[in-house]
Amino acid sequence: MQKVKHRAVPTVAALFPILLIVAAHPAKAQRPAEGSEAAAYVAVDTDAVALTGVTLLDGTGSSARRGQTVVIEGTRISAVGADGAVDIPDGAEVMDLSGHTLMPGMVGLHNHLFYMAAGGRMHPMSYTGQRLYLGSGVTTIRTTGSLATYAELNLKDEIERGLQPGPRIHITAPYMTGDESLNIMTRFRSPEQARRFVRYWAAEGATWLKAYTTISGEDLAAAIDEAHRQGLKVTGHLCSISFTEAVELGIDNIEHGLGTNSDYVPGKAQDECPPDLWDHAEAVDVEGPEVASTFDAMIENDVAMTSTLAVYELFVQGRPTRDERTLRAMAPSVREDYLAAKAEIDEIGRPPEGFLNAMAYEKAFHDRGGVLAAGVDPTGNGGALAGYGDQRNYELFIEAGFSPEDAVKVLSANGARVLDVFDDLGTVEAGKLADLVVMNGDLTADPSVIRNVTLVFKDGIGYDSVAMLADVEGRAGIN
Repeated sequence: MQKVKHRAVPTVAALFPILLIVAAHPAKAQRPAEGSEAAAYVAVDTDAVALTGVTLLDGTGSSARRGQTVVIEGTRISAVGADGAVDIPDGAEVMDLSGHTLMPGMVGLHNHLFYMAAGGRMHPMSYTGQRLYLGSGVTTIRTTGSLATYAELNLKDEIERGLQPGPRIHITAPYMTGDESLNIMTRFRSPEQARRFVRYWAAEGATWLKAYTTISGEDLAAAIDEAHRQGLKVTGHLCSISFTEAVELGIDNIEHGLGTNSDYVPGKAQDECPPDLWDHAEAVDVEGPEVASTFDAMIENDVAMTSTLAVYELFVQGRPTRDERTLRAMAPSVREDYLAAKAEIDEIGRPPEGFLNAMAYEKAFHDRGGVLAAGVDPTGNGGALAGYGDQRNYELFIEAGFSPEDAVKVLSANGARVLDVFDDLGTVEAGKLADLVVMNGDLTADPSVIRNVTLVFKDGIGYDSVAMLADVEGRAGIN
């Protein structure tokens, strides 16, 4: 008879006072350092733990399985199977998670470490961002365009050294653009400058680059070529260059979907960003031959699309964009400005038709075989917070007609594929790193369960989501 330690999953109320044991454990990567800010949130830290009784959405797209056991040994998943059919190691801690759903850690592909509040005010997220992401179940992010790249590189280092709580971070260099974009971005004047920029940031530790709306085709081509020479990849929030043009230039990933694709604007001039691009979204036939041609070009060239529905929803009339958790997290002045902006949008904002068509566009890309990933993009008017907006993307995918299984795959496995970390992350399978999200409730029956995160495992360490998210309340937009 094996010896195991049993305990029921903590209730939300009981999670706050958990006493934490943070003894050194050299076998575990990104392990919280003793006495660190990261260690303050550790709720599960043991050589082996079995999570039993869960409803499992494993990220592969396979049907949900009920009554499952997931065993973690060290940093990795050692076994997955039906309750009672899995060998639980001697001495393992057993957590009864009946009534809970388990999925892979989310992989956010458009997840800045700065926040834009209503009115365009931008702040680096030196405290709230990493907690909102990890506490919401986002265990890996790509900083898709940076505001303060060295601050982000330093935070990445602090998380990897176990000093700060937070997700794995893939660093994107500062934005690459042309003449008519924001002054926080790098404005290219020549292909030679583009190549020099790429070499510099490759040496500094960036692994991705992001093109922005007014970049020229010549400069983007040079940046992509040099990036691939240096082992980096390139994505883009496009406009002056259409999706199919970017594919021809060799881009690896494209952000935002229909609302930024100038393929369908009649008479678009080369290297010019058409005005009011979003206004064309409503008229696009997502089942038509033009859209099929775009998708086929992307799919044939392994170019993924990143969905950011949560941020676009903010500008649409009548949408449910006043989530109480989000409002509590905002600093009071930020909350006041956001609510004022939302009241105005409900009066004069975009009608819903274009947004609904954008949702259908992404579903059509996925159904045709494209790799669709997702991220929150915590910009716009500030209503899509880090982490909470990633969760909202799940709800929007369900509204768009995705199955729960496919929605979870988009949020996890597909992002891992784009980042080339799928061998280790993105699905709940034996041998993979134990990055897992535990939610109270049945996610297959109610999409809002995505908000009920209680525990987040990263590298086999379980973090107290409730405590982590409580610590950001009233702080979003100021630190």
